[in-house]
Amino acid sequence: MRKFTIAALALAAVASFAVSAPAATRDTVRLGMVLEPPVLDPTVSPASAIREIVTNNLLEGLTRITADGSIKPALAQSWTVSPNGLVYTFKLHTGVRYHDGSPFSSADVVYSLRRAMDPAAANPGRNLFRAIDKVEAPDPATATITLKYPFATLPYVLAIGDSSIVSEKTVANNRTNPVGTGPFKFSRWVKGDRVELIKADTYRDKDKIKLNRTVFRFIPDPNAVVNALLAGDLDAFPLGVPAEAIAQFKKDKRFKVSIGMTEGETILAINNAKKPFDDLRVRRALSLAVDRHAIIDGVMSGYGAPIGSHFSPLHPAYIDLTGVYPHDPAKAKALLAEAGHPNGFQVTLRLPPPQYARKGGEVIAAQLAKVGIQAKLEPLEWAQWLDQVLARKDYDLTIISHTEALDYDRYGRDNYYWNYAGNKDVAAMVERADREINPAERNGILQEIQKRLALDAVNVFMFQLPKIAVWRANLVGLWENSPSPSNDLTDVYWK
Repeated sequence: MRKFTIAALALAAVASFAVSAPAATRDTVRLGMVLEPPVLDPTVSPASAIREIVTNNLLEGLTRITADGSIKPALAQSWTVSPNGLVYTFKLHTGVRYHDGSPFSSADVVYSLRRAMDPAAANPGRNLFRAIDKVEAPDPATATITLKYPFATLPYVLAIGDSSIVSEKTVANNRTNPVGTGPFKFSRWVKGDRVELIKADTYRDKDKIKLNRTVFRFIPDPNAVVNALLAGDLDAFPLGVPAEAIAQFKKDKRFKVSIGMTEGETILAINNAKKPFDDLRVRRALSLAVDRHAIIDGVMSGYGAPIGSHFSPLHPAYIDLTGVYPHDPAKAKALLAEAGHPNGFQVTLRLPPPQYARKGGEVIAAQLAKVGIQAKLEPLEWAQWLDQVLARKDYDLTIISHTEALDYDRYGRDNYYWNYAGNKDVAAMVERADREINPAERNGILQEIQKRLALDAVNVFMFQLPKIAVWRANLVGLWENSPSPSNDLTDVYWK
């Protein structure tokens, strides 16, 4: 921390005597990201970094999530719902073309959504389509979705990256050369460094788009993030600016500082199937040993809202369950002794690159040590984490933010990386919530889910990830909050 502060202050002193480097051109923007995506197709990988680049920019859905969290038309210009809530009819924009010039039609909607629902296609969000019975194309400009039961969140589901509409003709290459219908098209990917997009001449409303070129640079090191912004090598870092640098940027008139909210529930994830974590008493002891407020203060410089279950404080169904496991090391030690571990045990804590994880791991390890749990910290690169932890479930504990909204349904999934034994019960509760039309009744079921996850101590629920962002003061249109993972460039311009 001291090294970081000295380096940052020294650079700030130099910057105060220099003219800041301007953007390359007034129609180009250079954005920084902590993580590099493993691929560029959000329908084959759950990595949020993919969606931050391509969603709403390169790939589109029938609907889109806007900056305020509302759902608006995208490839669908409008839709209607049958009186029984089972049939959605989407009227599509006509004259839309993919970046390779081929025409878009309702046949692409049928192909894309059937592919998303197909177990063989391995869409990471396949469970999101659980209520869909069939998808049809009565004519080229109309698509219909028939549901098994009323599902009020369908327009939201159709807006996220997993529901991106793609062409069967080009889908095989979308991992490295994605082709979509959005306002920007893929230019190149320099692995380990950047992805570049350029304005798409094929876009249906191209005159609205002010940028001609966007560069996404990948900078996982917190010091390098600050240096790149101060030196003028980046125009914006929309998520993940080191919290301890914010005071410095607030004093610099070249920059705008934005402290918003994300949908990211930040958790100490537990492999529930692995001993000793298959014992509820051990999982509860972990929750009692971890001090949320100390983590928020020590890792996030006070930014972030404590949570007690896997649910966003922004949602009207949210209930504060942080009191279920107040910080109580003595009670944690008693539970561990009761579970047969009076002297604690050793664990491996695997950490992906974001600072909330790497720095958070150090704080959590110190807290666990006070109750006798010795945590060995093991840093992983992002691709390693996706393979080792998420895919192969080879871990004891890990720290991660789940950034999609309404992702409580993951606790009802089979074979998810937490290995949660109560998943069948939660799946039934999720379906009850899906089917409930009355908002108050539905919120009540969602609160039942939150309580069950907290009581089962599936994971240690820590805090809601803030959206700590810095960008050039004359750059307009970036999202201040993240209702969904996307660096949406549709309305971005230089003033």
